[in-house]
Amino acid sequence: MSQGTTDGRLLTAEDLDRERQEEAKTLARLRHRLMAVELAAGACFGVALILGGAAQVMKELVVTWTSRPTLVVAGYFFLLTVAYGILSFPLEYYGGFRLPHRYGLSNQTLREWLADEAKGGLLTLALGLVVVEVVYFLLRTCPDWWWLVTGGFMLVFGVILANLAPVVFVPLFYKLKPLEDEGLETRLKELASRARASVRGVYTIDLSTKTKAGNAMLMGLGNTRRVVLGDTLLDEYQPEEIETIMAHELGHQAGHDLWWGLLSQSLLSLGGLCAANVALRWGIRELGYSGLDDVAAMPFLALVIGAFLAVVTPLANAFSRWREGKADEYALRIAGKPRAFVSAMVRLANQNLAEVDPEPWVEVLLYSHPALEKRIRRGQKAVEEAKAAGMWA
Repeated sequence: MSQGTTDGRLLTAEDLDRERQEEAKTLARLRHRLMAVELAAGACFGVALILGGAAQVMKELVVTWTSRPTLVVAGYFFLLTVAYGILSFPLEYYGGFRLPHRYGLSNQTLREWLADEAKGGLLTLALGLVVVEVVYFLLRTCPDWWWLVTGGFMLVFGVILANLAPVVFVPLFYKLKPLEDEGLETRLKELASRARASVRGVYTIDLSTKTKAGNAMLMGLGNTRRVVLGDTLLDEYQPEEIETIMAHELGHQAGHDLWWGLLSQSLLSLGGLCAANVALRWGIRELGYSGLDDVAAMPFLALVIGAFLAVVTPLANAFSRWREGKADEYALRIAGKPRAFVSAMVRLANQNLAEVDPEPWVEVLLYSHPALEKRIRRGQKAVEEAKAAGMWA
């Protein structure tokens, strides 16, 4: 079966494109190696700044421009971010542009990709500056409890960003608009009604301007919460398949997974901040920092938090896979279309060049979703159960 084609029927596990699965395995290996290189490069960059004296030189350079604490923090953060951006750009280019084009997954021109990179970089710089300024303000004003207060701030900040994402941030890169297919809209509204979901609407996102991959997501909080379907799904999938995909997203809403995700991320961040607090106090003694709020320690702070998060990422992924599995169970139950669920998973594998059966260690360390093979088996089991109960699956 060719990528993204649909002949009006539901697919089975036998419709997995074996040739594309071989490509998917190769692509996955390349991405894993790239990730390892990116982590190593980031770590080496941080260590080089700290031990090579560049971190202190950057501080002295900024202090020659201004002595105001907030401006010193902003200037240092800017230099640090730009320097790392220059270092990491070749890897970003390879992983974000070259690989997707090599495997036929991207629709972007180089100019469009560069424009998105520039917008993403500026957004990261702006949001990162807010966080860094708050952290250093707390380091100056409440050095004993800065890490705990910062953890609380990060939770609130995450809630604000999640609420603003569909109306402020996503439109910088994509166009969102209400679903226009009236027949499909009616089906999805009936599904939401059965699920008793408080979703504000079903929207489409123009993923096809950038990628050939299909995707869907639950986005926003409160009055901005909405189910978002990629136009790449609408073009390639049967209505029953889209219904089961939306049911999965409604499962996240029913399970309050956005809130659970924010809480789990905040707890992990708090752990990283606690580790950073201990490390910074060690750094004052051993590395000669003038105090907790010494901006020259910013690379050290980032290195410690980054290392902590890298170590606990498998734990975060395990939590995510559990919630994703629960959402799959919810979708199978509320939509009642297990054959369509299996078909959607198979179609996603073919379309997105997704590796169906990764090595177990890869899934444990890197996957935020259960492997597609497991999701397909879950659907097949539901099909057999429906048949055994005398129900149409």
